[in-house]
Amino acid sequence: MYPWPYYPVPGYGNQFPNQYQPSVPIRLMDYGPYPFVINIEQAAKQNNNFRLALWTGRYLQLTLMSINVGEDIGLEMHPNLDQFIRIEEGVGLVLMGDRKDRLDFQAYVCDDYVFVIPAGKWHNLINMGNKPIKLYSIYAPPQHPHGTVHRTKADAEEAEEHHRTE
Repeated sequence: MYPWPYYPVPGYGNQFPNQYQPSVPIRLMDYGPYPFVINIEQAAKQNNNFRLALWTGRYLQLTLMSINVGEDIGLEMHPNLDQFIRIEEGVGLVLMGDRKDRLDFQAYVCDDYVFVIPAGKWHNLINMGNKPIKLYSIYAPPQHPHGTVHRTKADAEEAEEHHRTE
């Protein structure tokens, strides 16, 4: 009935998700707005897309991102939503500020760190390490259309530009 992203564990019926079968790949797609259970660390580390919407509901969205070495998310500001980001793998520098040209908040982040971006703050995350940053992000309310997949940063920038010109 629901598009569950896991396979049953023998002897346990359908009650235990992929977290007990880490070798089974997760089908990465947008599962919203249905009830949802997933091993988020495994999903984030498995994702190789710059951005992928994993669950989109009416009031919240869960996305996965993979930021390549030397790349960044891109300087942006969301006037009407708050954002939560957790780093599952990698090392980065978070920049935030009230103005695009004055990012006076700076912090290094790595595995298991979270940061919260209040609505209206300019922000960026720069990969400072030697492997891709794997993260998940929660937007409230949703930021991207249901089913969004941007394979590369260039794809994401092109989609944003297209959205602005509509």
